Amino acid sequence: MSSSSIGLNESVLKYLRTVGMREDLDQLALREATTSHPDSTKVAMMQISPEQGQFMTLLAELVGAKRYLEIGVFTGYSALTIAKAMGPGGRIVALDVSEEFTAIAEEHWQKAGVAEQIDLRLAPALDSLKGMLDSGEQNSFDLAFIDADKGNYLAYYEAALELIRPGGIIGIDNVLWGGSVADPMDLRADTEAIRAVNEFVSVDKRVTVSMIPIGDGLTLARKR
Repeated sequence: MSSSSIGLNESVLKYLRTVGMREDLDQLALREATTSHPDSTKVAMMQISPEQGQFMTLLAELVGAKRYLEIGVFTGYSALTIAKAMGPGGRIVALDVSEEFTAIAEEHWQKAGVAEQIDLRLAPALDSLKGMLDSGEQNSFDLAFIDADKGNYLAYYEAALELIRPGGIIGIDNVLWGGSVADPMDLRADTEAIRAVNEFVSVDKRVTVSMIPIGDGLTLARKR
């Protein structure tokens, strides 16, 4: 995640957030609650930027999303955003392992009136995904978003690709990783994992793909 879009200076970012996006009071309250966390410097960087949330709202509307899969919930801003975009008929399956951060999410989902739309499952995401596939949920989601531990990104992508319907879209977050993916001297495990998924998806003939420099980099893969 990233709390602002990569490569934008302060004045351009301020302009973008003034005229290029919309954020309601529920979203703003959750974003502010996240940035006021005791470990705010680290935590703020783990939340998607509001302009990325706006983009995901448009994306959900464009695909007519009614079922959304989220792998990595954190404090719930993206789930809140998509729940509002889909409306009362939309349903979300949200996967995470942190009780601390998802407690913040649940509090704000309740306040925003979207909690009933969101099925939060606290367990290792790979276990939850396997259970969904074993129960026959293939091709049943319209939209998915991957924003969890980077080492499992490829496995999450493969599972999401099975769960998404043809024409559905998978979003993969942090694909630019603060620019580190382009630094050949950066050999950290997370950086290498992101490079691996970027390279894999770029040539995957099962999808149409585009990498977008919003937030910390967002790849969209449309299932053919």
